[in-house]
Amino acid sequence: MDSPLNTKRRLYEQLARVAKALAQPGRLELIEALGQGPRSVDALAQASGMSVANTSHHLQTLRDGGLVVSRREGLQVIYSLSDPDIPKLMSCMRNVAERQIAEVERIVRENFSSRDGLTPVKREELLKLVKKGEAMVIDVRPPEEFAAGHIPGAVNVPLDTLPKRLKTLPREQEIIAYCRGPYCMIALDAVEALRKKGFRARRLEEGFPEWKADRLPVEESK
Repeated sequence: MDSPLNTKRRLYEQLARVAKALAQPGRLELIEALGQGPRSVDALAQASGMSVANTSHHLQTLRDGGLVVSRREGLQVIYSLSDPDIPKLMSCMRNVAERQIAEVERIVRENFSSRDGLTPVKREELLKLVKKGEAMVIDVRPPEEFAAGHIPGAVNVPLDTLPKRLKTLPREQEIIAYCRGPYCMIALDAVEALRKKGFRARRLEEGFPEWKADRLPVEESK
């Protein structure tokens, strides 16, 4: 049997495997994409803007770190997150970075806070607004991501379809938009477009992966 010190070191070596697997921007993007639901390698390559070869390499590293699992469906390999708490791990890392790394705080301030003059909606406020019938929730992600899972009652309005959907959106309710996560620009772009057309609109503070990670209700489209 190992000494207590050796046991701790061996455990930390394994924990370091998880940290090492996350230590690359492209792999963090893949984690975000998989937070929307299981995806094929080709779909993940398209979502991340990487080549299929690079995507496969990063997915292998994530799998070695225990962060993703895979299965075969015909000729395709489908990947998914290995644990529902992984989005929480990402949230903790994000929160620490925003508080402790000046460059992260600057990027968030210049690209999110400066563009959004209204405070994003927290999930508790969202639930109250929806219950009172005072808000409509729109999911601005692509249809395949919406189908894999979404906030109950949300309406799928992908950003590129928004101009054609304006006439169907209510003027008497506030519109709350959400997308892939806190750093996803799609919801912010949708909110800006809606405000220019005279709608009351805000974005949800977090995205779908964070909602799902907290075991809140989720709907799927068949």
